[in-house]
Amino acid sequence: MKIQLGRKFWIAATALIILFTVFIVGRNALHALKIKRQIKVLTRESEYYRAEIERDSLLLERLRYDDYLEEYAREHYRMQRRDEHVYIMED
Repeated sequence: MKIQLGRKFWIAATALIILFTVFIVGRNALHALKIKRQIKVLTRESEYYRAEIERDSLLLERLRYDDYLEEYAREHYRMQRRDEHVYIMED
């Protein structure tokens, strides 16, 4: 009787350790997948904002010239000179 009780104990203990290990490993694997998804999203956002910075830097460089500044103001803010008629035709 004593031998069977010891054997059942070790089988139960081994089963508990295996279940606990599987639970911890599974939880860590899910956490790792979640972090990888976040890294991908942040990488895409970083690329988007780098492109936006590049586009805005180019626009800022162009706006330093008066000719382009005037053209930009006319197109985007519909500005005009005095005694000038501007007709806006949108597509």
